[in-house]
Amino acid sequence: MKKILYLDCFSGISGDMMIGALLDAGLDIDCLSKELDKLGLEGYRIKRSNVMADAISAVKFDVEITGKQVERNYSDIRALIMESSLAEEVKKTSLDIFEAIAAAEAKIHSKDISDVHFHEVGAIDSIIDIVGTAIGLHKLKIEKILSSQVPLGSGSTNTSHGKLPIPAPATLEILKGVPVYRGDFDFEVTTPTGAGIARTLASGFGRFMDMEIESIGYGAGSKGISGHNHSYSSALPNVLRILIGNQIEPDKKKKHTHLSDTVMLSTNIDDSNPEVLGYVMEKLQEQKAVRDVWLEHIYMKKNRLAFKLSIICDLKEEAAIAHIIFRETSTIGIRREEIKRYCLERKIEKIKLPYGEVEIKTASIDGKEINSSPEYESCRALAKKTGKPLKEVYRDAVLFFSRR
Repeated sequence: MKKILYLDCFSGISGDMMIGALLDAGLDIDCLSKELDKLGLEGYRIKRSNVMADAISAVKFDVEITGKQVERNYSDIRALIMESSLAEEVKKTSLDIFEAIAAAEAKIHSKDISDVHFHEVGAIDSIIDIVGTAIGLHKLKIEKILSSQVPLGSGSTNTSHGKLPIPAPATLEILKGVPVYRGDFDFEVTTPTGAGIARTLASGFGRFMDMEIESIGYGAGSKGISGHNHSYSSALPNVLRILIGNQIEPDKKKKHTHLSDTVMLSTNIDDSNPEVLGYVMEKLQEQKAVRDVWLEHIYMKKNRLAFKLSIICDLKEEAAIAHIIFRETSTIGIRREEIKRYCLERKIEKIKLPYGEVEIKTASIDGKEINSSPEYESCRALAKKTGKPLKEVYRDAVLFFSRR
């Protein structure tokens, strides 16, 4: 099964929140530290703290500066990563994230991507956050990443480029094409680094897919954390939640029921011969896309007796089925309604009777048979062939099937 990670960004995402969530979900900080040493950087140390973000226990990840740091541009960072002894997968993931952020900064400031200096991106904590994220995903063997919609926050923030509105221009540029919303926040909840991580790594945005959850991680931001700034307004704890688990493959799901996408077409007919409608029903039943078809007696306006013709068919084939209805009946309009059906697992079995063979349809829940019934067409054909009454063929089919 494929190992997947879901970014539940209900309170935004940043680099330190991502690392904190990975640590809370099982990443070992000593392993992370040893891998980061492969970059050859000095003048920093990393720290993990267990904190309370409002009512939620979370992990706070910090990069503490212990020595003088140099300013780096994208080319410097790229060379730093490429010349390291990190795993190739870690290098690629890290550079993909940096490239997304660098390209956005370059566009905003009208600079060449290789030449522009990125004060925030080039800072040691951003390098640690991005490369550390790549290391964590590699160590936890994540194969696929999905994300929720991304909240942005509001207000303003101080940067090396001066005071900028929230969301920061770089954040907006990175998240082009990604579903976002403001959220009930008066501060920055998604940083350019967090935006780069979500945009680069997530293969889809929305509600998470079917999965068997193995671990959950909460990575804390700096707002609302003990010992940090408390002057903020939010209806939600300032944490990033990640869910890690195995994707449930279609053939591994329980097969007692499944939902199928279908459409119901219906029309009222008050000016047609019942024999014609009987023929139409037979013709519709011959179509592979048709799941069910039936007629109902109804009263229309002015007390006119009429028939209601209803068909359930596959969504992709509804136009073809509608064409048959228009061509074969006198109706001038068809109603449609998209529906989902719960269906049991079904199969057809053949049963040998003393005078021929018939088919039995069975339905199962979790592999246990709960319903069975003779198939009309096969019983009808055998009755015509042998001259036996249809009711006897039905009776024998049920009897012999129960003895199998």
